[in-house]
Amino acid sequence: MSAPQPQKAQPMTIKVGDRIPNVTLNYLKDGVQAINTDEIFKGKNVVLFSVPGAFTPTCSAKHLPGYVENLAKFTNKGIDVACLAVNDAFVMDAWAKNQKVPDNLRMLADGNGTFSKALGLEMDGTAFGLGMRGKRFALYAEDGVVKKLNVEAPGEFKVSGADAMLAALG
Repeated sequence: MSAPQPQKAQPMTIKVGDRIPNVTLNYLKDGVQAINTDEIFKGKNVVLFSVPGAFTPTCSAKHLPGYVENLAKFTNKGIDVACLAVNDAFVMDAWAKNQKVPDNLRMLADGNGTFSKALGLEMDGTAFGLGMRGKRFALYAEDGVVKKLNVEAPGEFKVSGADAMLAALG
């Protein structure tokens, strides 16, 4: 009989009341630019929604368009909006152009999935040829502290869309 092997610690999923981890993300503007999450969230009210991938069906037909259509409603509440995907900055920029995303909706690239993993919200999409991705979710943070977190069940789109977040924010 062999000795028991130590269990690998599972990353904790971020929860309401937790601070957003400080991780570097990228976006495209005059070349690839780095931005850390402290810069995105510090002193601001932010809705961050994450999609499994740019140009994928639900993400392109419902998730991102809902936030584009409702952006003014968030802005009028003093809330910034950002979209996150485990894609590179070039893909995120091409998707933003394809979807006619206004400049004030940040398109953030988590190319290596570092931020998604730090949140404990990574998703293994290898069975679909997607590799490691981020789960579909939306969170609302005030000054970098999570106040609302809506994570979708696999294959669903019910709690992370713009309408659901606007309803949750009142």
